[in-house]
Amino acid sequence: MARDRGKQCRLCRREGMKLYLKGEKCYKPSCPIEKRGPQPPGQHGHNARRGKLIGYGEQLREKQRVKRIYNLLERQFRNYFEKAARQRGVTGENLLFMLERRLDNVIFRLGFAMSRRQARQFVTHGHVTVNGRKVDIASFQVKVGDEIAVREKSTENAHIQGAFQTAGGRGRPQWLEILNPEKLVGRVTGLPRREDVDQDIKEQLIVELYSK
Repeated sequence: MARDRGKQCRLCRREGMKLYLKGEKCYKPSCPIEKRGPQPPGQHGHNARRGKLIGYGEQLREKQRVKRIYNLLERQFRNYFEKAARQRGVTGENLLFMLERRLDNVIFRLGFAMSRRQARQFVTHGHVTVNGRKVDIASFQVKVGDEIAVREKSTENAHIQGAFQTAGGRGRPQWLEILNPEKLVGRVTGLPRREDVDQDIKEQLIVELYSK
């Protein structure tokens, strides 16, 4: 299944909330969610009523929403769930913690990219190092103590600089810190906690969906 490369704003309107897929635009008044509210896309969006989802429909919608937030394909997402189910602890939280520890998500959360989609591009294009070594795998799982940096020759990249200069407004989770703002170096200081996931995700619905 191909990755969805359609109009990202339509996906946010489809879910009725911001998924922060468009980078800088998501933080401006020009964001369609800000301008039009959470109406569904399409010419009848203003008049369309969102039916109350129950049971399977609600579970499926939540899975689709989290997949879009982290920019994953179905098989990738299913693999994460199966790994989470094999780990000790709460399956839904394990799932979110693995998604948060993806390298592309960490680059976004450190403020080196304006969106997870952009962060994925920075990683796959070789702009990122982990502990001094280039890593171009977006799904790489960071661990406590890892130093995450933009490669020296990429620190002047206009997109990366622009992202970092505007990142302060969206905050940074406590398990990540900036070591050197000039050289764009950060560090993983701990493991993510449930309260560090800053979007309204109902992970138990996903667990129920995959447990049928």
